[in-house]
Formats: sequence, structure tokens, C-alpha cells
Amino acid sequence: MKQTISIIQFLQNQIDELDKRIKEIDTPILSIPGISFKLAGTIIAEIGDISKFDSPAKLLTFARLDPSIYQSGKFFSTHSVMVKCGSKYLRFALINATRMVCMNDSTFNNFKDKKLSEGKHYRVTLGHVAKKLVRVIYYLLKTNSKYESSKVA
Repeated sequence: MKQTISIIQFLQNQIDELDKRIKEIDTPILSIPGISFKLAGTIIAEIGDISKFDSPAKLLTFARLDPSIYQSGKFFSTHSVMVKCGSKYLRFALINATRMVCMNDSTFNNFKDKKLSEGKHYRVTLGHVAKKLVRVIYYLLKTNSKYESSKVA
């Protein structure tokens, strides 16, 4: 029992230390309303160096937010699923960040409402908004600038 308690205390100390280090992160992603230190830390950790991505499309593919294309000859499928290569943790963090950003920023919320009014399913809509969020994150990290809602239209 004592050994289990000491292991739990050790792990809790490790978690507390990581929380302190995450709060020291200085990144432009934190200027986006709704993205917390933990989400920003996860996103930054999974992306790594933004210079390894030439375009937002490559970051989208790495984040598993790029739809797959299924075709054979002249047949094109109307139903496509997301690709399975890339970081599943980045995708998870971006989808959660998308929900929070929609609650805290009117630009993203209006975009979400527009997609819902077009008859898209809620999860499909989250995918569209997440793609927009990835493009914003890519721009912020490349230019090292703060988020301004008026510039995202």
C-alpha cells in the first residue's frame, strides 16, 4: 500500500511540474479565444517546428483533417472518410479546440452556424471549422503574430 501511495505521489509531482512548464509557453496560439494552455501545449508539441510544413494543406494532412479520395476510373465516391496517417493526438486537440473557439469567438461561431444552415452534420461542420482553425494557427505560427478576429473572415 505504501509503495502504491508513493508511486501516486511521484506521478502527481510529475504532472504538477509539467503543468508549470506548459503555463510558461509563449506562443501566438494562446491569443486565439478559447484555446487554453493545455490545448496550446498539445498542439505545439504535436506540430513541432512549423517550418517543416510548406503550406496549411500539409499541416491539415498531418492533423488527419484531410478527406480521403476514393475513385476508380470515372467513378468518384460521394462519401469519403478522413485520412488515417498523421497525428491522432493533434486531431483530437484541434477538434476540442474548435469547440472551445466556437464558443468564444464570433467569427468561428458564425462560420459554424453557416455550415450548419447549409445542412451539414455537426461533426462535418466541426471538421470544416477545424480546417479554418488550422489555417489560422499555421499563419500565426509562421508570422509569429497575435490573433485578430477582424482579419479572419
